[in-house]
Amino acid sequence: MQLQLNNFHIKLLAAIFMVIDHVGVVFFPNVLAFRVVGRLSFPLFAWLLTQGEQHTRNIERYLIRLLLLGIVSQPLYVVALQGEFLNILFTLMLGVAMLRLCRRYPEQRYWIWAASMMAAELLKFEYGAYGLAIVGLLSQFRSNYYWWGIWLGLHLFLAIASSNFGLFQLPAVVTPLLLLITNQQKGPTVRWFYTFYPTHLLLIWAIARSQ
Repeated sequence: MQLQLNNFHIKLLAAIFMVIDHVGVVFFPNVLAFRVVGRLSFPLFAWLLTQGEQHTRNIERYLIRLLLLGIVSQPLYVVALQGEFLNILFTLMLGVAMLRLCRRYPEQRYWIWAASMMAAELLKFEYGAYGLAIVGLLSQFRSNYYWWGIWLGLHLFLAIASSNFGLFQLPAVVTPLLLLITNQQKGPTVRWFYTFYPTHLLLIWAIARSQ
């Protein structure tokens, strides 16, 4: 039987990889394996975001939910992970806005991508321009040589041009392999998915404080 993953499975994997990453940051900062596994998380969140933007019935409510959760999560992100940026939910919110603008103005999509990447850098969103580039690329995901060439080229370029971040993020290059075995089915509804982000940060912070 061929293994197939639905969107629910991808959500679980994204959440698990994220928790492993953050546990490594707080409790095992010298164990590189935690951070390597954690690099698989963001591209999965980005791909799920493209699915959510495509199928949402209310884009304004989607954006507001991400904004409010981002605001609630920011203090926890700072105290739990010593974060110096605006957390990933702000990055995802900007990604949704970028995708919807590209859908409405397809002839301007490259300018919209560029403006969104610049905004992510200027506003100091987590993952910055890279994060928006990943959202844009995964919204166009196709299993062909052209798409994989751009995906690999981006990560190799970063590894050379910005060795600290680029080499650290390089393991993410394999994440789309998981998308090759997705069946595009929604799977069970999970209402906890976005609230999981601030909740897991709160638990990590509480455990770290108790030690």
